[in-house]
Amino acid sequence: MESFIDHTLKKYQHQSTPLLMILREVQAQYFHIPEQAAAYIAKQLDIPRTQITAVVEFYSFLSATPRGRYDIRLSDSITDQMLGKHALTDTLCQKLKTPLGTVRADGLVSIDNTSCTGLCDQGPAALVNGHAIGQLTPSRIDKIAELIEQAIPVTQWAELLTVNDNIQQAGLLLTSELAHGDALKATWQRGLTETLAEVEKAGLRGRGGAGYTTAWKWHLAYEGSEEDSFCDIAVHKQLQRYVVCNADEGEPGTFKDRVLLNSHAHTVFEGMTVCAAIIGAQQGFIYLRGEYLHLYDQLLAVLAERRAAGLLGDNILGQGLNFDIDVRLGLGAYICGEESALIESLEGKMGIPRNRPPYPVTSGYLNKPTVVNNVETFVAAAHIALHGGEWFAAHGTEKSKGTKILSISGDCKKAGIYEYPFGTPIRQILQDCGADDVLGVQIGGPSGTFISNKEFDRVLGFEDLATGGSFIVFNNSRNIFDIVQNFTHFFAHESCGFCTPCRVGTSLLKKQYDKICTGHGSTGDVRELKEIATLIKATSHCGLGQTAAQPILTTLERYPELYDKKLKQISFEPGFDLDGSLEIARQLSGRNDSNAHLAQVEEQ
Repeated sequence: MESFIDHTLKKYQHQSTPLLMILREVQAQYFHIPEQAAAYIAKQLDIPRTQITAVVEFYSFLSATPRGRYDIRLSDSITDQMLGKHALTDTLCQKLKTPLGTVRADGLVSIDNTSCTGLCDQGPAALVNGHAIGQLTPSRIDKIAELIEQAIPVTQWAELLTVNDNIQQAGLLLTSELAHGDALKATWQRGLTETLAEVEKAGLRGRGGAGYTTAWKWHLAYEGSEEDSFCDIAVHKQLQRYVVCNADEGEPGTFKDRVLLNSHAHTVFEGMTVCAAIIGAQQGFIYLRGEYLHLYDQLLAVLAERRAAGLLGDNILGQGLNFDIDVRLGLGAYICGEESALIESLEGKMGIPRNRPPYPVTSGYLNKPTVVNNVETFVAAAHIALHGGEWFAAHGTEKSKGTKILSISGDCKKAGIYEYPFGTPIRQILQDCGADDVLGVQIGGPSGTFISNKEFDRVLGFEDLATGGSFIVFNNSRNIFDIVQNFTHFFAHESCGFCTPCRVGTSLLKKQYDKICTGHGSTGDVRELKEIATLIKATSHCGLGQTAAQPILTTLERYPELYDKKLKQISFEPGFDLDGSLEIARQLSGRNDSNAHLAQVEEQ
């Protein structure tokens, strides 16, 4: 075991914070993180043993106890459920004689659920030892069971491992791949300050969902701000800086970044390098969602090709820029899509969001100025560097410039990737993807907005319906309660547990909503849900808790008649609380009280 770990340590010795990559390889080799391995890694890296324990417990793709030699994780996203995931799961468990959530006695196989695999356009889907398999059918389930029983390595399952791009409609960014190096050449020819001005003129805003102004973020990473801790701007400008591409698109229904990395990786890396030139960074990272293991070797090959062409490494294109990029794989934590949690993960820690300020642009990776942008943002930046800001700003609306790439799935004839100018009506999008008899659309994933079929004249844009890219269509055969229940369970499962309002609050939402779904709810439960939701939104540490109640609140607003029909009209005495949940929720608002008090609330 020590020789394997020594080899792995040597493999990642060039990385400043390699813990997660090392643990990932140990997990793949031994099907868990053995105590002996954890102790040895801690000693060799000179880090506390407790840090490794905490990391292993935090990430769902790591385990302190043995998993099966074939570790199957079935996607439990609502889109997979709509395509018959539950029946396929039962078939697989029967074929392999392994109940869901268990490891078979002989250690050959383990079967469990995972929140989403990023294959919503080609589900039902699963991961087997991290390798993605989509379009599951009874015959493909039979084949998987057969290959496992024959002990055929997953890497030899070529017929099952195909992942399609499904680009249905290309626009400004997807129509063509940039010639390698052209955006960089244009950047230096125009000038770095002038190129930043073009990004500003383009009106480019972050495409991960938050919509922060890209040019201003880059400016702050280089210049600092009046509020940051670096009072001496001259010292600030001499700091090492980092460029991070956030490819951890864990929002159910989102898969556009997967497609961009598969077919436009050179443009992604070019955009990162343009950013590095402007802010003066020497090191970049792409934080790749763990579910996208199938892209890892391919991305490493693209990076090697760019180094060979003089587009990465020392003295890029003879312009004096020294910049390179590492690929880091996530380990199955939705929260790491939040930029400060992602940085914590890069540093080999649990992905718990940081207190802000300071913000990553002034104190990010290793407490140095760090730009974190989405995959699509870097693609757009590369195109802007080549074509200019006016070219980009000519598309979209006054407040939402350019185009948006959507991941469309659910009840439509043509699921896949679509690119639209901002300002496009939802009705047009539904028509293009072949969606009929629509009940509603979940825009922006579970943390976004559920709109009803009375709102299809609304438009795509930051001033109306902002989205990171997820667009899930539901027709009138679907049950609103099944949809919201899936989303509510998702948030309860993905809460990092750091703050009490989110940790306890998401669990309470799940409990209360399950009661309604099983026919035991009352109008009082809805009142409790609303109050709990308000408290979680107001007091949670990060965006996960602040948006966890969105599925409940947006559907309550739009379908009150469905909730009225579902609920039992039960009368209680004034002030009677069915199970104490409301009192717990009220106490969440006192999160600034003593830790002992918060522990008492959680225990209830």
